[in-house]
Amino acid sequence: MKKFSISFLLFYTFCSGLSAQSGKKVFETYCWGCHHQTAVAFGPPFSAIASKRDATTIRAMITDPKSVSKVLGYSRNAMPAFQLKEEELKAITAYILSYQENNTTKGKK
Repeated sequence: MKKFSISFLLFYTFCSGLSAQSGKKVFETYCWGCHHQTAVAFGPPFSAIASKRDATTIRAMITDPKSVSKVLGYSRNAMPAFQLKEEELKAITAYILSYQENNTTKGKK
């Protein structure tokens, strides 16, 4: 049982690392022009998004920003809709949410 637990932990750690790498790749491909991880750019930083939104809302905002913006009460939206593969959508959502506790730069530039 102990070997199984250790194996599972190693497998989970490996997969989590792949997810983070995948999320970073999706970020670099689609998001970095308007968003940064912790600094304000054209769009809000991932740290701000992660502190205000859950995974479902983040996914919806990526795939249908016009509708979600209306639901959230925004008068306009500049974000285009993205047609991502399911694994890309999961990866970028997890990547964004990984900044939820990373508020060490809060209050800085």
